[in-house]
Amino acid sequence: MKMLEGISMDLTEDNLNKLKEIFPEVFEEGKIDFEKLRLLLGDNIEDKKERYEFTWNGKSNAIRIAQTPSTGTLRPDKGSSKNWDDTENIYIEGDNLEVLKLLQKSYFGKVKMIYIDPPYNTGKDFVYKDNFRDNIANYKEITSQTTRANPETNGRYHTDWLNMMYPRLKLARNLLREDGVIFISIDDNEVDNLRKITDEIFGENNFITSVVWQCLDTVKNDAKYFSNNHEYILCYGKSIEKINIQGIQKCEKQRAYYKNYDNDPRGDYLLTPLHAKSGNENSIYTYIFSNGQTWRPPKGTYPRFSKETLRKLDEENKIYLDKDGIRVPQKKTYLKDVGERMPPVTFWECSKFGSTRQSNSELSKIMGKGIFQNPKPVKTISTLIDLVKSNSEEIILDLFSGSSTTAHSVIHLNAEDSGKRKFIMIQIPELTLEKSEAFKSGYKNICEIGKERIRRAGDKIVSENKDKEGIEKLDIGFKVFKLDSSNLKSWDSSMENLEENIIEMDTNLKKDRSKEDLLYEILLKSGVELTVKIEEIKVGYNTLYNIGEGALLACLDDKITQDVIDEIPKHKSKYMETKVIFKEAGFMSDAAKINAIQNLKQFKIEDVRSV
Repeated sequence: MKMLEGISMDLTEDNLNKLKEIFPEVFEEGKIDFEKLRLLLGDNIEDKKERYEFTWNGKSNAIRIAQTPSTGTLRPDKGSSKNWDDTENIYIEGDNLEVLKLLQKSYFGKVKMIYIDPPYNTGKDFVYKDNFRDNIANYKEITSQTTRANPETNGRYHTDWLNMMYPRLKLARNLLREDGVIFISIDDNEVDNLRKITDEIFGENNFITSVVWQCLDTVKNDAKYFSNNHEYILCYGKSIEKINIQGIQKCEKQRAYYKNYDNDPRGDYLLTPLHAKSGNENSIYTYIFSNGQTWRPPKGTYPRFSKETLRKLDEENKIYLDKDGIRVPQKKTYLKDVGERMPPVTFWECSKFGSTRQSNSELSKIMGKGIFQNPKPVKTISTLIDLVKSNSEEIILDLFSGSSTTAHSVIHLNAEDSGKRKFIMIQIPELTLEKSEAFKSGYKNICEIGKERIRRAGDKIVSENKDKEGIEKLDIGFKVFKLDSSNLKSWDSSMENLEENIIEMDTNLKKDRSKEDLLYEILLKSGVELTVKIEEIKVGYNTLYNIGEGALLACLDDKITQDVIDEIPKHKSKYMETKVIFKEAGFMSDAAKINAIQNLKQFKIEDVRSV
């Protein structure tokens, strides 16, 4: 019986396997022959000492830490969840670096869109150093302290920020689908550095655009030089040739430009002049329309269409001709042909896409005044989610989720278009300051604010849309998970007091952990999504977990009976190979374990593992 691995996905091994598929000949005794690889790559290798690159102190370690597997886990917290049994949304409390590592197996290549609003590195926000040796212990240490700022006086001010961002972006990219898109909010302080590392991680060719968002509509009269009222939203695709950015929905004002002046059965249209400012003298001509009206481009202009094209448009009644001949002839562009959407522009006015003042107001109405400063507007994030054409059960991920604007936006959009998008929010439980309104209102950390916002926003959206058909099916719940060390002693490299632990090895499950804790750790390390449906089957005093309609069957009791072994084949998957997992300490003897394996083999269940 194989032991289930206690670590997250090994990205180094995964990269080596991909390289083996392409260049099997460069591997000799498990090692890479770089000279042979250089030969195969030909002129694509840069071997000069001086070359263009972006580097900083600690970059090599940042790359390595992204590749290092995690031995941690995510523990379910039903108490602070909402609609646990039915929801497909997830809220995770923890250091997003470790969480991203733990999500690699279950969500690799499954996320449609990532939005992040990371620390802008203004000198006051939460920037901390990762611990290469034991980041779980490091996480527990920093979450028990007050916020760690990154002051401008720090000699490695930009370096510390880059070392935090690089591995997180690298891991986040792995989770994107091939048609996936990432949007990153940032301001002038780090936009240049962010652009350089995202070019490196995602590839320069996968850069889509940089949106300038007018986040303020007022002037700061105390500004020293300029009143800064904009931020940026960088946009990259996982694979740019596969992404699908759809247009922005036309507003009423834009639709109003389309009218039907002559009762055209094809509907409303926009009028376009037949002349243009550029052209050549030889292209100028006079045309007589079917109603006898004569047209010639005004002096200093040129025909927009050839004479032949204009004749065809005239025959198809695609030229507006005034009955009285007062208005000049113009081409009709029909609303039905251009659709209800238009290409998004790269300058977003706050009057159309939301402002910081608006976002503060909308959050205050839900949570109370001053609970969270300057969250992103729902309008802004909703627009981004809508642009990637995500409405059919796609996953939206935010790994710096803050007050959970992204979750709010997902629910808002789903209510609007009956979509079934799902969200994954990740947020470190950064402590609120004792003098803050949040702390005074009972919110001890940012996670408490984010979860409560989702609860209240979901209820508010349902209430405001109570007459809409199907609103009762809207998923406004979320499952909460918390980052922690492994539930199993054998997988926990940070164990202390060895003598006491050896005495307790009659069970390898830690004292304060439950079977359900262990079950979700198994899901993560088996590559199963955290929202998968789990059926509990009672077999005597044992419990058999049926996960994903027989894809995974697990019994995590200390004493496994023969009745459980007999029950397992009844729930074998009809669609894929069934994996079975037992607790190692659950068998009374090695003979009982071997007997269970042989019994299951009779039913062609070969993948049997223990923890």
